[in-house]
Parts: sequence; structure tokens; C-alpha cells
Amino acid sequence: MVHDVAAKHPEHSIVIIENGHVTGRKVGDGASHVAMEQVRNADAQPMDHLSYLTKTPDGKILKSSTMYIRGKGGKVVAILGINYDISSLLMVESAVRELTAAGDSTQTEPEKIINVNDVLDELIAQSVALVGKPVALMKVVDGDQCKPTIWDSYKQKLNESGNDPAKIEMVERFAFYERARHAYAIIATGESAIYANVLLKKGVVQ
Repeated sequence: MVHDVAAKHPEHSIVIIENGHVTGRKVGDGASHVAMEQVRNADAQPMDHLSYLTKTPDGKILKSSTMYIRGKGGKVVAILGINYDISSLLMVESAVRELTAAGDSTQTEPEKIINVNDVLDELIAQSVALVGKPVALMKVVDGDQCKPTIWDSYKQKLNESGNDPAKIEMVERFAFYERARHAYAIIATGESAIYANVLLKKGVVQ
């Protein structure tokens, strides 16, 4: 709508209006409080007032903007008012807010959904990190030309159990003996292969 602020009768200041049903007003109706303030204050350089909320007598909520139209010399001669009924949008906003609101008002971040398999993989990774390399073999003594063939069997067993053979730890002979001294249990078998000694480190047992 457009208000003629130069009108002799402010109560009939509306000279142009479109979609008057939004505000319930028509051409010839009186000025709004915004136009009346302009008339009363006689401010030569009023500032445009954009995107503020107003409410009609029948309860509609409007998003309004008021812009001043200037003539020669910069004097305000008219006021353009734009009113957009956002009542329905506010209802939708309220409904969406109820749908998206969390029951826990203290929660600041969405809780991540984690696949059970991912949890197991993470637990296994943590266990391996704690245990380190689960299999240790005695390194071939320097100068010994022996190539322990039994190690291939060990690597095959590791593969079958889902462990990486590359994680086998090779330990110098005397360091191997020292670690064996602190072993929880020592198992002697009838295996006669050279360099068949093996240290096994267990992780979490349930």
C-alpha cells in the first residue's frame, strides 16, 4: 500500500493498495501508526524500517516493511508499506520445531549411530594396540644359514585365525630367553624343528 503523507487528512492517506484482504484495509482508509509517526515527527530524513512483525485486528501475523518515497529536494512525499501474511508459515514452523525438537534440552550435538560391526572392529583394534604384536619368534642367530621352514606353518595359522602374519615380532635370542623367563606358562611339545620356539601374547578373554 502507498500512503500520501502530504494529504490534508491523514485518516484517508491510503491512495494505492493491493491485496487489501491481508490487512483488511482499502483505498481511503487512514494511516497506520508508522505513517502517523512520520506526520507527527516531521522527520526530514526518516530511515526505512524493514522486516518487522505486526499483528492485524483479526489476529494475523504480518512481516512488514516500510519505505519512504522522496520527491524533489529529498522530502518524503509518500510511504510504501509491504505486508506479508506469515501466520500459516509460523504454524508450520511451530509444527516442524516440535517434530525436530529433542527431549533432552541439554543435548548440543546429535548422537552418532554406530554399526555394531564397527564397534567390534574398534574394540579389536584397541585390544591389538594394547597387546601389541601377539606372536614373537626367535631371530636366526647371526651367521646361522638356517631358514626355519616351520615359520611358514605359523604364518598360515595366523592367516587362518584372521591375524596379519606381518605383525610377527622377531626377537634376538637372549632377549627371547629373558621374555620366556617371565612367561605365564611354558608349554613343551614334541616339535623338533629348528627355531620353532614361539611366544604368544593373549589379549582380552571373555
